[in-house]
Amino acid sequence: MERKAGKLLAVIFALCLWQLAAMTIDSKILLVSPVEVAVRLTTIWQTEGFWTSIWFSFYHIAGGFFLALFLGIALAALAGRFRRIETLLWPFLVTIKTVPVASFVVICLIWLSAENLSVFISFLIVLPVVYGNVLEGIKNEDKLMLEVGTVFKMPLLRRLLYIHLPQLKPFIMSACATALGMAWKAGVAAEIIGTPDGSIGKQLFYSKIYLDTDDLLCWTVIIVIVSVLFEKLFMLGLKALYGRLERG
Repeated sequence: MERKAGKLLAVIFALCLWQLAAMTIDSKILLVSPVEVAVRLTTIWQTEGFWTSIWFSFYHIAGGFFLALFLGIALAALAGRFRRIETLLWPFLVTIKTVPVASFVVICLIWLSAENLSVFISFLIVLPVVYGNVLEGIKNEDKLMLEVGTVFKMPLLRRLLYIHLPQLKPFIMSACATALGMAWKAGVAAEIIGTPDGSIGKQLFYSKIYLDTDDLLCWTVIIVIVSVLFEKLFMLGLKALYGRLERG
């Protein structure tokens, strides 16, 4: 309870600083106040294409995240089993981690349509995070537990569910908690550059072009809300799944 109260006070403090900065600058083109953004939030949902923009960005970015999650776990499993695969994947994953998102976006626009760009960019950003965390977890698995599965000749699926996944829980949870926010940052950045029709990124781009600062900040707040809701729901679902596994 005390921690939640502290977070609430921190949010209030941040909003007060924002309000003070807006009053000091005194220019709606440069910075609007949080009150004006809050008022605009009560009407922006009525604008044409509001819900379709949110849905477009959500399913593209979420799609990229889930693709990277499943492939990252699969590649980590292979790399943990075969050292040569880890070595083979190393230069690709280092490149993905070090090259700026904007560079990937520009390069990928040559190969992909703007509509599918956010899926691929979200996938690229999330993949090394999931892969690295899960591979580290595999390397730190309890060897005795693995031997128990071998001695009792447990089927592969049961070994996966009751030996491997429980040991990998903190690594998978950590990877997902980190990667979810990164997926939204990278996905929306890709949309701003590619400006696909019906996306949040295009709404942000046009708000900037027309110096519509209240809409620009409104869409930014909406991105934060949708991203946080998706993260909370996904993490709750993941915890529930692990809870069922632990109960057998």
